[in-house]
Amino acid sequence: MGEWLDSLTGWLTLHPQWLGVAIFAIACIECLAIAGIVVPGTVVLFAVAVLAGNGALSLSETLLLGYAGGLLGDAISYGLGRRFHQNIRGLPLLRTHPQWLETAESYFQRYGVASLLVGRFIGPLRPMLPMVAGMLDMPLPRFILVSLVAAAGWSVAYLLPGWATGAAFRLPLPDDFWPQAGIVVACIALLMGLSLHATWRNRERGTMLIALASLIMLVALFFGFPHLSALDNGLKALVQEHRSEAAETFVVLVTRIGDFRTQLMVASLLVTLLLITRQWRPALFACSTMLITALLNGSLKHLVARQRPDVLLEPLTTFSMPSGHSSAAFAFFLSLAILAGRRQTPRMRLVWVILASIPALSIALSRVYLGAHWPTDIMAGTMLACFVCASCLAAVEYRKPLPAMPLHVWWLVVPACALLLGFFAVHGLPMALEQYRYM
Repeated sequence: MGEWLDSLTGWLTLHPQWLGVAIFAIACIECLAIAGIVVPGTVVLFAVAVLAGNGALSLSETLLLGYAGGLLGDAISYGLGRRFHQNIRGLPLLRTHPQWLETAESYFQRYGVASLLVGRFIGPLRPMLPMVAGMLDMPLPRFILVSLVAAAGWSVAYLLPGWATGAAFRLPLPDDFWPQAGIVVACIALLMGLSLHATWRNRERGTMLIALASLIMLVALFFGFPHLSALDNGLKALVQEHRSEAAETFVVLVTRIGDFRTQLMVASLLVTLLLITRQWRPALFACSTMLITALLNGSLKHLVARQRPDVLLEPLTTFSMPSGHSSAAFAFFLSLAILAGRRQTPRMRLVWVILASIPALSIALSRVYLGAHWPTDIMAGTMLACFVCASCLAAVEYRKPLPAMPLHVWWLVVPACALLLGFFAVHGLPMALEQYRYM
């Protein structure tokens, strides 16, 4: 595969006008039934995204092309399942590998609509689930709606890292940027590895280990951020060079989901709904996680008293570290993910956490994009939320695990919270756009 990939990237380097077509086609194949299992599209997507970040395509163009390709792959897969139904089992590769279809079918029947959202980030399931949805006659409007949402998160998760890597190689960054970036990436990878291992092997001790590792990372950031100035300034330069007015409205919409008032209202709504439905221990867990995170964030922010980047035309008056938007977003979405993963397999619990991290990470990155926070600010906010969330979970589950919440509770909680977040994101948008004007 190495020689084939080198040949492809070499050809695209000489013919960058075809790079957009390549991203679209590879994204489509990666989400196409059967082909997405056979072709190593994830590796190829990262490689072509790196080329796009070198200056051939903007971030928005890269993400939109990947998004459109993923949607087309979903549509073709769904159409195949809807057209052939059970006869799809007679295809050559499915005759020799019946477990591909059987696993996806079992997963879809167990989780329904949620399987299309969660399975999007599970390699072997991603290309098969849309075909299974068509084979089992899932209504087309429902499939389209779910696919539009799932493909958006998938496009960002799979293309943004590669594009950012390519853009970073192209810019004249500070001398110490790459060593500092390597140290931070290694620490985050170690934290994630410990968390994955602990969750997979021993849930009770694993939760405390995750809390301890997050706390160590948080303390290291508080004492080490003055020594990470090259990383902070390099990433700030990278982001600000690609800032555009076309994306401004969308990014401000995203960042407003993490505003203090918005998070206060949605946290209150979540806890109230859990109490109304008599989910006492889940309500205790969610309330303690979000409340303690907010209190610690405010206290630490004034203790560190770090100034914000000099990007905004009218700088925000409060201090920047840790990022309140980052800590609040991760506390809220991780709380939902942990509640969703109760009584499920370790693999499914991890998938829910990954899914919840996408909107939280989007809010955190929007702060860097807008120039309201340094990159280490949002890392500190993330570590704070992870530490509090894991600690509260360990405390609430000290004697017995949290119960799985009934499906009717989720049908009440998720739409209500989504509507409230959307309302506050849109309300007062013109004033917010003025606030985040940059120099």
